[in-house]
Amino acid sequence: MAPHSDLDVVLVHADEVDVRRVATEVWYPLWDAGANIDHSVRALSEVTGTARDDPRVALGLLDARHLAGDPSLTLRLRADLLAHWRRDARSQLPALRALVTKRGERMGELGHASVPDLKESVGGLRDATVLKALVATWLVDVSHADLEPARLQLLDIRDVLHDVVGRSGDRIAPETWPDLAVGLGLPDAETAQRQVRALGRRITHLSRLTWRRVDAVLARPPATQHRAPELERVAPGVAVSRGEVVLDRGVRPAEDPLLLLRAAAEAAERQLVLAPSTSARLAREGVPVPEPWSREARNLFTRLLAAGPGLLAVWETLDETDALGRVLPEWERVRLLPHASVVHRFTVDRHLVETCIEASRLIRRVSRPDVLMAAALLHDLGKGQLVDHSVAGEPLAAAAAARMGFDAREVDLIGGLVRWHLLLADVSTTRDLEDPATVAHVVARIPDLETLDLLEVLTEADARATSPKAWTSWRAGLVADLARRVRRELDATTTVVPDPTPLDVEVSAAVRADPSRLDVRLVEEPDGSTLTVVSGDRVGLIADVAGALAVMRASVRSARAWTQDDLAVSVWDVADTHLDPAILRQRLDAVVQRRQDPAARLRPPRQDGLEPSVAVRHDASHQSTVMEVRVDDRPGVVYLVCAALARQDLSVRSAHLTTLGPQAVDVFYVQEPGAGVLSDERAASAVHAVRRALLDPVTLDADRG
Repeated sequence: MAPHSDLDVVLVHADEVDVRRVATEVWYPLWDAGANIDHSVRALSEVTGTARDDPRVALGLLDARHLAGDPSLTLRLRADLLAHWRRDARSQLPALRALVTKRGERMGELGHASVPDLKESVGGLRDATVLKALVATWLVDVSHADLEPARLQLLDIRDVLHDVVGRSGDRIAPETWPDLAVGLGLPDAETAQRQVRALGRRITHLSRLTWRRVDAVLARPPATQHRAPELERVAPGVAVSRGEVVLDRGVRPAEDPLLLLRAAAEAAERQLVLAPSTSARLAREGVPVPEPWSREARNLFTRLLAAGPGLLAVWETLDETDALGRVLPEWERVRLLPHASVVHRFTVDRHLVETCIEASRLIRRVSRPDVLMAAALLHDLGKGQLVDHSVAGEPLAAAAAARMGFDAREVDLIGGLVRWHLLLADVSTTRDLEDPATVAHVVARIPDLETLDLLEVLTEADARATSPKAWTSWRAGLVADLARRVRRELDATTTVVPDPTPLDVEVSAAVRADPSRLDVRLVEEPDGSTLTVVSGDRVGLIADVAGALAVMRASVRSARAWTQDDLAVSVWDVADTHLDPAILRQRLDAVVQRRQDPAARLRPPRQDGLEPSVAVRHDASHQSTVMEVRVDDRPGVVYLVCAALARQDLSVRSAHLTTLGPQAVDVFYVQEPGAGVLSDERAASAVHAVRRALLDPVTLDADRG
């Protein structure tokens, strides 16, 4: 008990016993002694009945201790309570979960709240009690070695807090930290904050993990509870078992340096638990990612950061199991670092994660989601320094970006975003936007439109992650107004790849004699394959080839198409090796002859995914209309776009495809059958058709019929 704890005392009696006189003789001496007691008198049946009806009562009595009287009655009470708790767990746990969630929304997290409550905040003593109660159901387990030391340390800290403030209470006011540090024998207030918040975050992590496991248990029929877990392979070396991402059978972490990133990305995108034992094993036995990172490693990391709400739990697991240092050693600089400003609702490290979550909702507005997510993660890396954190953070972010394999231009871009991540917010709220000098001040620091787009999104994500008050409609309007003015001043030179120059491809005599035939050639390269298809020119041929590749689950990196001697030629760069030319030809014949519909083989877009962005890049080409598509990366995107355009009687002359983490950024050069640029009306109709196909492939399937 803490120095100023109150006493929760229940006088329990058998139903047939009258204890009114005994109760008076117990309470009055306690009152006379000045004890602060919360007391009640209950019959045994009344106690157990109330506990069955109210999970809060059950929670308080599960760890009841015998003080005096008949010990057999206490044993009977405890046995009855536990029996009912275990028997009724499936019906009571949803109500308990609702109570825990509501309390968390009201009290905030012990690891981040400006005025944390050792008992009621998320990750506090109340949650530790709840975890013990969850273990008592026998439905789930919690690591005693992780939970109990953290709980006991929080109790010790509460003892010191009571001594410091001289009264009962569990809230740590900002002015209390220095005295609390002295009482705990720590050097300063910041160290005390880090220790308390680290304990809170450990219990928070255990709580979130355990409740996810409770949800998984409750979702399974009771008859399947004791079956051996099944493994569903979801990526190389990675599987899912009972709602948790684990390692596949026979995997050796030391042989795959990308295994940690792959497992984390799969867990975050699927909003599943990354099993702590898996993360700990990968931290212990895995090998570092070779530096500089490969494109695959960078894409996996971008997918993790852009996973949205699923990122938080996975990131916490990586942090708690010491796996995070393997991929981001800079994290230790800001781990558990408190913000100097009370406007921030989270510590610096958690703010960076929240900024990534906010940025993930906005990636359709930028063409480089990988750069955006890296900048979101690294933008406050300079916090805690004696100089401006934007200035201090620029070289730190640039060094991290270089290690991640970004090229020199991208490293400069990420460093610049970190250096100027406060520019738009500061200028828009402190300067006259009508003054030309204001816009000139910003233009001098932002080199191009790509940087402006990234900075505008980073500004919004950073503010939203700070607090609701940091991104009001007024502030959003000012930033948007400033960005519009700057955009008008910047050079709008496009970076779209120019129209391809037609190559001279050898045409077989069979196709020359019969243009309806398909000439399919496949050449294996060291890192993929090159596919060349020659046939009679017609609208929709490139869509058919894309459909055949989609059916085979081949990953298309780029495609070019042109007309040569009244024949259609298309060349495809495919990431896959060991494609079987005979099977590919069969698939293509089946698609061309309408015996197989690729749309029927494609999975629908995620229900919780972002809507695709389809835009026409005006003036990007003089021979074609350039259409840019930003959409969740998934098999069949090229087919869906090309098929939708074919139904508009439009030809695709080239496709330039880029996958950046979770987002595909694909550029299509589109022409009328007579090789002309689309009119505004035709372009608008094409955009609508492509968006409709990407949102609902079934509609495209129906259109084929």
